[in-house]
Amino acid sequence: MAQQLIGFIGAGNMATSLAGGMIAKGIRPARIWMSDPSRDRLDEVSQQHRVHVASDNLEVAQRVDALVLSVKPQMMASVCADLRSVVAERRPLVISIAAGVTVANLRAWLGEDVPIVRCMPNTPALVQAGATGLYAAEGVDDSQKALAAQVLGAVGLTFWFDNEQSLDAVTAVSGSGPAYFFLLMEALIDAAKAQGLDAATARQLVLQTAWGASQLAITSEAGPDVLRQRVTSPGGTTAAALEVFEEAGFREHVQAAVAAARERSEELAG
Repeated sequence: MAQQLIGFIGAGNMATSLAGGMIAKGIRPARIWMSDPSRDRLDEVSQQHRVHVASDNLEVAQRVDALVLSVKPQMMASVCADLRSVVAERRPLVISIAAGVTVANLRAWLGEDVPIVRCMPNTPALVQAGATGLYAAEGVDDSQKALAAQVLGAVGLTFWFDNEQSLDAVTAVSGSGPAYFFLLMEALIDAAKAQGLDAATARQLVLQTAWGASQLAITSEAGPDVLRQRVTSPGGTTAAALEVFEEAGFREHVQAAVAAARERSEELAG
């Protein structure tokens, strides 16, 4: 994989985070190409990461071994139509990070024999703390899977799934998941202010607590259930708060929310 070239169609935040993460892990900038319709964006990316840039998607597609499609889902069909002839001729590994765009969609637009890995990253990838689900379509070999894992693994953890439908569950859990935690943070900040804390202090307390709890969960051998029990003294303040959550059906609401997100993901995928 040392000499393989990786191209990005679209130089948005996720694409540039992937490129930056790859470079931080030792991949030479000379191995990376990026295209985007915005010349200003390309100049910014070139200056920041020293990668190759081009305004023409075809110029990138003609040069690389792996092509990361990082455009908005509603733009994917037209972008793929322009790339179809080059992709059919060169058959690079196609890595899609667009939500709701299925392998069937991509093959209809690019050709049936194209090797495709479909990915579902999440926004913490922007700070190299992502979680990405990956599915390799039929025809993707082990070296191509390794290359896809190298690209997405540059910004966090990667998880392979044997069937594409599992990505709908990944979307519902980790793809949409950051918003669930942000909502809890938002509500907790509001609750802190309602108890008389000033806005700045409330925000700092909540964000530091969220960060600390996640770090404790990540580094501990104990699961979240055990960690919760350890901080919950019988008859104490934490127990009083958790009782309110349980009586309100907190767990059931979480289950329903994730199920709704998965259902919507399936609808968007057609």
